[in-house]
Amino acid sequence: MRQPPKPPSRPDKVSLWRYVRLFRRDLLSAQPARLYRAWMAEFRTPFFRSYLLNQPDLVDLVLKERPDDFPKSNRISEGLRPLLGNSVFLTNGETWKRQRRIIDPAFEGGRLRDTFAAMYAAADAAAARLDKRAGEVVEIEAETSHAAADVIFRTLFSIPIEHEVATEVFDEFRRYQRGQPILNLAAFIPLPHWMPRLHRKSTRASAARIRDLITRLTRDRMAAIGAGTAPDDLATKIMTTADPQTGQTFDTEEMVDQVAIFFLAGHETSASALAWALYLMALYPEWQERLAAEAQVLDGPDFSVMSKLRLSRDVFRETLRLYPPVPMMVREAACPEHFRGRDIKKGSQLVLSPWHLHRHERLWDRPDDFEPERWHTENGKSCARSAYMPFSAGARVCTGAGFAMVEGPLILSRILRDFRVTLTDAPPPVPVAHLTVRSDRGIPLKLSRR
Repeated sequence: MRQPPKPPSRPDKVSLWRYVRLFRRDLLSAQPARLYRAWMAEFRTPFFRSYLLNQPDLVDLVLKERPDDFPKSNRISEGLRPLLGNSVFLTNGETWKRQRRIIDPAFEGGRLRDTFAAMYAAADAAAARLDKRAGEVVEIEAETSHAAADVIFRTLFSIPIEHEVATEVFDEFRRYQRGQPILNLAAFIPLPHWMPRLHRKSTRASAARIRDLITRLTRDRMAAIGAGTAPDDLATKIMTTADPQTGQTFDTEEMVDQVAIFFLAGHETSASALAWALYLMALYPEWQERLAAEAQVLDGPDFSVMSKLRLSRDVFRETLRLYPPVPMMVREAACPEHFRGRDIKKGSQLVLSPWHLHRHERLWDRPDDFEPERWHTENGKSCARSAYMPFSAGARVCTGAGFAMVEGPLILSRILRDFRVTLTDAPPPVPVAHLTVRSDRGIPLKLSRR
């Protein structure tokens, strides 16, 4: 049986400059194979030390037990600041806590029901677009990007992707991704705050254009809120929620920061996961047929149908295990630590890698195999608690995790209800990581009506 594609690993020892070149090409294949078995690994450069942590109790310590002692590192996020500003994705400390107090209520359980009709409409729209291409080879990453962006605009601002501003934002985000903004000099060399970050001109231009467009949407919504005509969607909920401790709401600039990360995190990560899920369904047609049969229950925007899409949820969870959209997260030690007999100096970088943790050979049974049924085994249940974090974990768990676990299985099922996807003669896609885990050359699939 074919195994899901996995990137090659680099030799165990390479020079710093070769590592930088490998990193710029792809974050995943720049790592050595030993990380799939290691509990902890140390990397030294002339500028800083970093430690990858795979041992579950150390991961829990950093993310769940003492999160304030391990704030987000600025290293990897430096390249994203022109777009994301001071969004909740980049901030730390009291600023981050205040932002979460305002944002979290919009994503509480009851709100998922409120947004479901918009999600379902986006899924229907995606199926309608695909219907025009039945019988063709489709670049599925492009289609899932379109669908995920549509979900964001419908649930956040009550507008479809066809809206003029939504279309412009979507197009600019595609240009922004091609600029590989995360691959910035500051990821490798600690730069003083006053030194220019040397962002690519095209990346800065795309970020500025996206923020201008989002600012237009945000100001229009603030005006509608003031006039009492705003729809009851996520943007209205967030913009009218006051911090329970200070009584303050987001101003326009703060809201633009948050909308930018909602789009980047909610659109880019969902698009990645959906594309890999559809590829896996083409690779394992027996699972595709089971999901297609289950999906026949879809018949309108009734939230209760989600409880009937159990197989789709298992497949989506397994896709997130094999291809976590955000493959690595970086924290910084705020004080000296002692892990596994090693002294960790203040300022050291701590890398938490869902990519390696989800495929760890000492934790998972057959870690590189596609087995959606594993979630009902003892090993799967145990690892789900200790070694599975596609949305991070602890206090900084992704606000939209529940949102994503409705959106993903819903759109996957809606597509497979009406269409069959099959492999082409193209070489298997190789996962690469820049902003998220994507294919090195796209994912072409043959699409046909059922």
